[in-house]
Amino acid sequence: MNSNSPALLDACVLLPMPLADTLLRMAERPRLYVPRWSDDILDEVSRNLVAKLHKTPHQALRREQAIRQAFPAACVPPDHRDLIPRMTNDPKDRHVLSAAVASSTPLIITYNLDDFKPEDLDPWNIAAIGPSEFLERLYLSNPQLVVGKLMEQSRKSGFELPDFLLRLHRAVPSFVDFLISQRKTFP
Repeated sequence: MNSNSPALLDACVLLPMPLADTLLRMAERPRLYVPRWSDDILDEVSRNLVAKLHKTPHQALRREQAIRQAFPAACVPPDHRDLIPRMTNDPKDRHVLSAAVASSTPLIITYNLDDFKPEDLDPWNIAAIGPSEFLERLYLSNPQLVVGKLMEQSRKSGFELPDFLLRLHRAVPSFVDFLISQRKTFP
């Protein structure tokens, strides 16, 4: 991975905090990757913030607007929807794969790996991985930058580092366990 490598973020990884914050911070300059998503993905995030996390529609809209403002070039044009009938993965996530195909994004970050089977992705030269594996890859590409961004996130969130990592552990347990095992670069 390098700082120009694009990755499409599925709604399920943009929903929980602090994971969404962590993923987006990794894409801020100096960035570790280039984020991608679609209007449909962000709409799904907003719907689920209201339906599942009991946020108000105003809170969901404010979060969506903040994401769009921070990364204006990340949104895949809506013409990706024309590709949806050609996708063979799980029907509810075909819009995600079509966005990756249309934007030439070779990597989808998702918890829903069962919805993105290799036989559905291979013809498009796309892979799907979970957020823990993605964050581990980012760490391996630039440990100091990842650690610095996590420490900054901890400070800005108002949590001591151990408490912050405990919160992040809920969303990406294997990444946090991996990170802690790397004590030489992580205090």
